Amino acid sequence: MKKIAVFTSGGDAPGMNACIRSIVRGATYHGVEVFGIVRGYNGMIKGDIIPLNSQSVSNIIQRGGTILKSARSKEFTTTQGREKAYKQLQERGIEGLIAIGGNGTFTGAEIFYNEYKIPTVGAPGTIDNDLFGTDYTIGFDTAVNTALDAIDKIRDTADSHDRVFFIEVMGRDSGYIAIQCGIAGGAEAVMIPENLTPVSEIVNILEKGIAKEKSSSIVIVAEGDEEGNAQKVAQKIKGLMSAEMDIRVTTLGHIQRGGVPTAYDRILASRLGLGALEGLLRGEKNVMAGVVNNQLVYTPFHDTITKKKPVSEDLIRMVEILSS
Repeated sequence: MKKIAVFTSGGDAPGMNACIRSIVRGATYHGVEVFGIVRGYNGMIKGDIIPLNSQSVSNIIQRGGTILKSARSKEFTTTQGREKAYKQLQERGIEGLIAIGGNGTFTGAEIFYNEYKIPTVGAPGTIDNDLFGTDYTIGFDTAVNTALDAIDKIRDTADSHDRVFFIEVMGRDSGYIAIQCGIAGGAEAVMIPENLTPVSEIVNILEKGIAKEKSSSIVIVAEGDEEGNAQKVAQKIKGLMSAEMDIRVTTLGHIQRGGVPTAYDRILASRLGLGALEGLLRGEKNVMAGVVNNQLVYTPFHDTITKKKPVSEDLIRMVEILSS
């Protein structure tokens, strides 16, 4: 394999640039020509493909976002769109791909291989940490620390004004950010999609706190919780409380996606980028490079896409014990 291309797709995550850098520097080391596809599958269809070298990725390891940009592509879901993408790669002699992204990205790569036999190895780039086949995904650690910084500041205000804050963090289908922020931020309760927590249980926790003369509380809500987002949960609980409480809601939103990646995310991204590259050069295809128990592993896209990655029961139990 003499020519490969790398692209980022789906939601951006801090550390994606470190991953791109690792792939490009690794390709240079192995004597492989490398291209960058701008704006994911959309750029592949349009031929927005640029040559990359060591200089191209200089001074990007500390930057958030992605220098290759990202986009969601409806056209790539069509056979005509994938045919256009294949022709663009063929014209440039590109023989393999490295995709930095999540489930949607890997689903597209698997379909593309089945039709045109272009091998792809993935690197897990998503702040949600919801991909089966890796203990941690690129961007998760930074997102948790960004959210935690905000939670610490909100707790100061909650304590000063005797308020209850419901803080919504990202996690449409995954509670990993919420559970870690809850433990590290000393939250009284955490609500996640993987573990149904009725609002009546939250009411019970808050009223127990009042009985202990606790003046403020923090409840972390993953955006995809079964009971609804933080705003809906707060409204339900306000109507059920026997005592009047000053309840406020804060949605952290996309602030969690940006910012300077932590040291952990830079190292993880570099390791996964090089692992994806060297796996591709060895003949791996339709797999995601991941780290499990500190070992580099390759998981088939099919498993990554279809298998659920559960939140540790120990972490859920820890929230309950430490908030009492």
